[in-house]
Amino acid sequence: VAATGNFPNDLLQLVLQMMWAGELTNDTLTPIRSLRSSNNSRASRSPNRRPRRFRSRRRSALPGSEGRWSLLPNADPTRTEEQPGLTERQTATAFQLIERHGILTKEMLAREEVVGGFAGLYPVLKAMEEAGQVRRGYFVAGLGAAQFSSPGAEDRLRGCRASDDDDSVQVLAATDPANPWGNALKWPESSSTARPQRVAGARVIIVNGTLAAWLNQSSNRLITFAVDEGQLPGETLATAIAGLAEPGLPLLLNQINGQQAADSDLRPELESSGFQLSSRGLLHRGH
Repeated sequence: VAATGNFPNDLLQLVLQMMWAGELTNDTLTPIRSLRSSNNSRASRSPNRRPRRFRSRRRSALPGSEGRWSLLPNADPTRTEEQPGLTERQTATAFQLIERHGILTKEMLAREEVVGGFAGLYPVLKAMEEAGQVRRGYFVAGLGAAQFSSPGAEDRLRGCRASDDDDSVQVLAATDPANPWGNALKWPESSSTARPQRVAGARVIIVNGTLAAWLNQSSNRLITFAVDEGQLPGETLATAIAGLAEPGLPLLLNQINGQQAADSDLRPELESSGFQLSSRGLLHRGH
């Protein structure tokens, strides 16, 4: 600001534009989180709310200006070394996607926003296969034939076929690459009129490799899947949901499959797992 004489907000907007253009980077993700929370608070602010007459003298940093910014190599005019070409960048992108997903399919790139899409990466993936860096095969039934995996990923996938006597429960973020539903796989049908989404804060509960439930960002709305189809006992799902509550972090379910939690068919199993009926729904205090 001192060097340019611009207003702080004007300079910040230019910095953010350079960030989205891939010319600047930061040593922290705090600016992204600040911008997100700032936009959410602005959207939820009531238009009839009276403005404050007095403001605190202590001024915080502008949302999005936190951290330390630096030029990336492709935007630094003082760097004289040769910049990576298109093929080199695509190869690095392919390696990153293989490491992220383990098994990469065309459907998985729908949310990655890769320039050129799967068609642009296919020649690079094919060359990597010929060089023995990745493997190609039909690993996941129902998806396209062009599937590429990192060495050993298919063996680990086959190892999941072994059934254990005890129920295996995984709770993942809905946006986690390890969650294929809503990305490579369609969300299963349920009795709820609402549809689950891959949004930050939402979670999925997977029991024995089957998607059992989806929990929204506020952890108060639940959508079940396998229970509706009779593939999973309600007691198993209720125990898994109760395990999400922790001391000091209670879990309150207002709605289950679009209806009041108190009227849900899952209520007896949830109460057996430690939930209690309250005026706002089913509450687990995380004992």
